[in-house]
Amino acid sequence: MPVEFPAEAHAEAVTAVDSAPRAARDRTDIPFVTIDPPASMDLDQAVHLSRASGGGYLVHYAIADVASFVRPGGPIDLEAHRRGVTFYGPDRRAPLHPLELSEGAASLLPGSDRLALVWEHRLDSAGSPTSSTLTRAVVRSRAKLSYEAVQRELDAGTAGEMLSLLPEIGRLRERQERMRGGVSLPVPQQEIVAHDGGYDLQFDSSLPLEQWNAHISLLTGMAAAAIMRAGAIGIFRTLPPAQERDVARLRRIAKALRIHWPKSISYADLIYSFDPRPASHAAFLNAAASLFRGSGYTTFDGSVPAGAGHAALGAEYAHVTAPLRRLVDRYGLEICLALSEGREVPEWVRAGLGVLPEVMAETGRRAGAYEGACVAIVEAAVLTGREDELFPGVVVDLFRRDNRGEVVIQEPAVKGRVDGSGLPLGEDVTVRLVEASIEARRIAFALA
Repeated sequence: MPVEFPAEAHAEAVTAVDSAPRAARDRTDIPFVTIDPPASMDLDQAVHLSRASGGGYLVHYAIADVASFVRPGGPIDLEAHRRGVTFYGPDRRAPLHPLELSEGAASLLPGSDRLALVWEHRLDSAGSPTSSTLTRAVVRSRAKLSYEAVQRELDAGTAGEMLSLLPEIGRLRERQERMRGGVSLPVPQQEIVAHDGGYDLQFDSSLPLEQWNAHISLLTGMAAAAIMRAGAIGIFRTLPPAQERDVARLRRIAKALRIHWPKSISYADLIYSFDPRPASHAAFLNAAASLFRGSGYTTFDGSVPAGAGHAALGAEYAHVTAPLRRLVDRYGLEICLALSEGREVPEWVRAGLGVLPEVMAETGRRAGAYEGACVAIVEAAVLTGREDELFPGVVVDLFRRDNRGEVVIQEPAVKGRVDGSGLPLGEDVTVRLVEASIEARRIAFALA
């Protein structure tokens, strides 16, 4: 995990802050706000929503203008290619860019003028985009909001007109996703939380607001892909369709779990009807999460290659909304901006496209391994000393026929290997803790 930045990268960041250009267009009139976890300081996106005259909606989405601070081939750029993404741990982060940028001049912090790339999406009354434009501009966020605070205001009916449009537009975009055949799996994820001076685990309960907000980002990524396709250059985030054999396996699992899945009902329609709380449904969703595998990036400089779509979204899609935390977004934004302005894509962008899929695959794998190891260590730590104790859980997957599987325990919030003959998939069970090793980052249970 990369921690410290080279001294020359810090020095370049200080110089970049002092010499950053001012955008020709001023959009400080738009009262943007950011919505993020409370502790976040690397603010990539700011949003403003309004009703359009004549019907429909107007979505303004400001994205941090990282490219204005990073010199191609310079120390910051080289280090960003080494890191690829921001690494997140329970006690620290390893940011993609020096803090002078990621939590300073390039972050869309409130109350100060900031360089940004501003998307303007016009949507009809059904939530479908009728036009999308992109410009470089100066913006000023009015407030740094949190998901929890905004959700409370929405629930209480005190959020105000602008924020009240987020669930309205979000639900329309959810309907559009379903019509495309896209699907978002409501599978709870483990997360590490600070607790009493140490760490604990919980299964996150995603707020509705987070999903509605995510649909604004997805809308932008699909608009970016459309611009790239029209301009015959770009980089798509891709995910191949599920294989027929995997769908057939999922149907067999549904049958074993006594889940009614008529052949006339699509996978997407079935998932949208799901409540993840019953044990059998949780096991089914866990299996469904592995249906789509092989995500990656596809670059093109010419015609778009076949199979460049994103199966889970049911659309072509590009990463362009998190340039402070993901290297590829800076490239995608500069492609879209050049094409929108009718000029040539910068040479540094065109020259770097070829290596981006490999860079993002390797650094993404490394970041995922790091985050997974952190979870595994905390799992072992919270269970150390509790060997031979019994826990209620749910068997959510089976391996090696029926002699080994995966069990989910709600308290503490852990997932671990379970051994036993005749493991009942999707059913409540009682398991005994056999092993909890911090050194090996491993926990194991046996069917009681």
